[in-house]
Amino acid sequence: MKVTLNRTSFMQQLQTVQRAISTKTTMPILTGVKIDLSNDGLTLTGSNADISIESFLSSEDEKAQMNIENTGSIVLQARFFSEIIRRLPEDHVTLEVLENNQVEITSGKANFLVNGLDSESYPHLPAVDRQKEIQLSADVLNKLISETVFSVSQHESRPILTGVHFTLKNQRLLAVATDSHRLSQRIIPLENDDEEFDIVIPGKSLTELSRSLTDEEDTVQISIMENQVLFETKTMKFYSRLLEGKYPDTDRLIPSSFNTEIEFAVPALLSAIERASLLSHESRNNIVRLQIANDNVVLHGNSPEVGKVEEDLKYEKVSGEPLEISFNPDYMKDALRAFGDTTIRICFISAVRPFTLEPSEGQGDFLQLITPVRTN
Repeated sequence: MKVTLNRTSFMQQLQTVQRAISTKTTMPILTGVKIDLSNDGLTLTGSNADISIESFLSSEDEKAQMNIENTGSIVLQARFFSEIIRRLPEDHVTLEVLENNQVEITSGKANFLVNGLDSESYPHLPAVDRQKEIQLSADVLNKLISETVFSVSQHESRPILTGVHFTLKNQRLLAVATDSHRLSQRIIPLENDDEEFDIVIPGKSLTELSRSLTDEEDTVQISIMENQVLFETKTMKFYSRLLEGKYPDTDRLIPSSFNTEIEFAVPALLSAIERASLLSHESRNNIVRLQIANDNVVLHGNSPEVGKVEEDLKYEKVSGEPLEISFNPDYMKDALRAFGDTTIRICFISAVRPFTLEPSEGQGDFLQLITPVRTN
């Protein structure tokens, strides 16, 4: 195998597949990146127990400036190899596989000789069963991930809650994440799609997928297999394992009637919560308190060690019964950031029941739910 190509283009592909490569693995070959050169271009593969990423750089890509002399394949120690490529002096790099799986890396006057591994020993990626497939625009998929993934559980005690639950039924794609203290739910209508599925994708996989999708991607093809899901773009294949088990029924957690409703502009409320949490973070319990009356709304933050803060909040409108409720400000900040620059309606039942946040316009498609903190 021998190829010369643009170092920047190569580095971008390398960074993408490195997201799937772990330094901690029971199979030493998986600490490496597989490089496969055909006449069509260069395919890089990285994999761990949870995700596998395959990235393709076409020989016809003008930015790659690829000159292929001999095709072939090799596996190279990923972390070490990418550091070499990053620090090479020139814009172009030449890779040549010599005898005994040794690889010569040349750029300008720099010349490295590194030991590789036989690519035949590298595990095969899952075979794709094309029975269940949907297509989403990359923008929609990225937004869907950013609106839900922060609510997955970080604790392995209930593994199923570390994933996002995706169901497709009656042309509605529903994504739900919960850690049992908060919940994020987004519904996307999918016209002309009669598929049905019910899967749970690890939150960590979705975070890495979101980072791997570039601005140049248009659509993402999603294929669901027995215990794997594949996200495919023109230049990348991203495989993730699915979580086993039954996801809890979250529909029953979402209330339908409320006693107090209030509307806020998100940026103003987010800034106020950030100010209040400066003090709450210094205290052991990390809570802020919201006091809603007919004529004013006040946010309180308190830390016995540091002091307290009180702020009259600007709101759009309020209705229903007066209420005083305490909650974790970090949960509230995550939820508000998911809405962006818009106006939201927050609906309460009582000081001890979960409350919901939804956009003031177009309700029903996007919802956040937060469980309050009981205080004495």
